Amino acid sequence: MSVLQPHLDFMMSHLFSAVFLAFLIEGAGVPFPSRIILILAATSLADVQDLVPLVLVTAAGAVIGDHLPYVGGKLAGPRLLGLYCRLTLGSERCVERTVAYFKRFGTAAIVLSRFSTSIRLFASALSGCGHITYRKFILFDVIGTLIYAALWSALGFAIGDRAEAFLERYGHRLLLVAPAAGATLLAYRLWRRSRYGPAQPADLKSGEACAVLEPARR
Repeated sequence: MSVLQPHLDFMMSHLFSAVFLAFLIEGAGVPFPSRIILILAATSLADVQDLVPLVLVTAAGAVIGDHLPYVGGKLAGPRLLGLYCRLTLGSERCVERTVAYFKRFGTAAIVLSRFSTSIRLFASALSGCGHITYRKFILFDVIGTLIYAALWSALGFAIGDRAEAFLERYGHRLLLVAPAAGATLLAYRLWRRSRYGPAQPADLKSGEACAVLEPARR
């Protein structure tokens, strides 16, 4: 725990800024442990009323960050999806599976995608290149983010002192678990790509890939 303590102290002294930046970075498409930071932040709150500004700060960072893949989708279309699949070592049908997900759920996928890092990036990109109004994208993105932030903040606040005791007892072991989990995930992705082949550019015309969401009403 002594190794983690300086980092935790710094985060707690800049609580809202740390949460905002964490979700801003992750929303922009950079892998970041924002969920863990949010839960830790919520455990330090003294009053349940403090959950409201925490949720709002979380939503602000996430929604602002989501604009980067949204603009990328507007400019690059489905090519952005293929690039992201290749960078994340996705298998051959990565893009096609994601497009199928949006064909099934439509604009509701923007809300649901908040609970999946990779799908969330695709949600913003497909919204940017698809026939969905910016106003509708923001509406669904804000709703999904508020629900997501409220659930994890409430969980962190509920466990409170128990989380602090857990970190005190097992914090040093977490330094070993995180790299091991990352290595396991990397090995799995490399195995899957070797078996099914690397991600390919979407075998779809730009218009088809970008029409999976609800058409904008004129």
